[in-house]
Amino acid sequence: MGDNVFTAGMSDIFRLRNGRSRAINAENPTGEKGKGGMAASHLGPSRKGSPCLRNIMPNETVVLAEMDGPGIIQHIWITVNNKTSDADCYVLRDLVLRMYWDDEEVPSVESPLGDFFCCGFARECLVSSMPISVIPNRGFNSYFQMPFRKKAKITLENQHDNPIPDFFYQVDYCLYDELPEDTAYFHAQWRRQRITELANDYVILDNVKGKGHYVGTYLALTTLERYWWGEGEVKFYIDGDDEYPTICGTGTEDYFGGSWSFAHQVNGKTVEQTYNSPFLGYPYYSAHDELVHNPYHNDDCPPMRGFYRWHMMDPICFEENLKVTIQQIGVCYKGLFERQDDVASVAYWYQSEPHQAFSPLMDKKGRWPR
Repeated sequence: MGDNVFTAGMSDIFRLRNGRSRAINAENPTGEKGKGGMAASHLGPSRKGSPCLRNIMPNETVVLAEMDGPGIIQHIWITVNNKTSDADCYVLRDLVLRMYWDDEEVPSVESPLGDFFCCGFARECLVSSMPISVIPNRGFNSYFQMPFRKKAKITLENQHDNPIPDFFYQVDYCLYDELPEDTAYFHAQWRRQRITELANDYVILDNVKGKGHYVGTYLALTTLERYWWGEGEVKFYIDGDDEYPTICGTGTEDYFGGSWSFAHQVNGKTVEQTYNSPFLGYPYYSAHDELVHNPYHNDDCPPMRGFYRWHMMDPICFEENLKVTIQQIGVCYKGLFERQDDVASVAYWYQSEPHQAFSPLMDKKGRWPR
């Protein structure tokens, strides 16, 4: 087959492709050729008759897409409301996204919907990066290429207390006659530790066995202590590393591309600076509850910070196994100190199959933001 099966950059956009383009959404749930937009509305046939999934019930799991391979998912777009009532405003943490490759029984991707798209804390934010973009209002986009040889299946579980009245989505993919022998499979896993252990590194990813490469980290940090929080180093334990890792960074803000914190001074006051770039970002900061207003209490909450780092240009390669951790270390006028904070994360990587089963996903109340 041609050597451009995976290419999608501007440098070779002129080259002929060998794929057969397809798309799955609520109007064409099978992605069948020539069957898009057939549902009728009051405007007539093929006039937005079925643009979304309606009334996904509590505890219901729906299949968003299922297709036979070989193929590669190239783009996923999703949008949904962020609450069903003021009392039920954690939709983006209550919906669980899972992906399965080649008839596997355990998922290769498992994450709350919002966190997968770098929107933790059940709050949306604008994200402008190479593989993930979030556009107003809650337009979630993934451009991670997700190959499959036999079959791909994407599901959504509603763990929210109420029905989800409208869920919009589209999965764009290409079918091929074959994929290269060295094709790896996409994986992503969400984790959280509501209070980290003192002087014990938070684990972003562990129990990975096989050959592959690590391509990204999303970190949702809720700080529970005062003073600067970002001295913790990110460590990559590669292929049998035990006490010490092969790769150890210099600090949390350094890992996400910043330096000397992310703040600037305005009239003697320290002000956070969020940012987006193709591979590094700090798209979300808030110490307030923006979704709910109550006349009897204020909207203060612990400071929340969301970061992404994509290893697209600097993938972390491993032959046999991988573990990724981050320290919780702060600094103040008295110097460095060990912190305890609330940390959640999504790890993104490619590897050969089969993969090790993930640890059980935290229950929905455990996933809710503080």
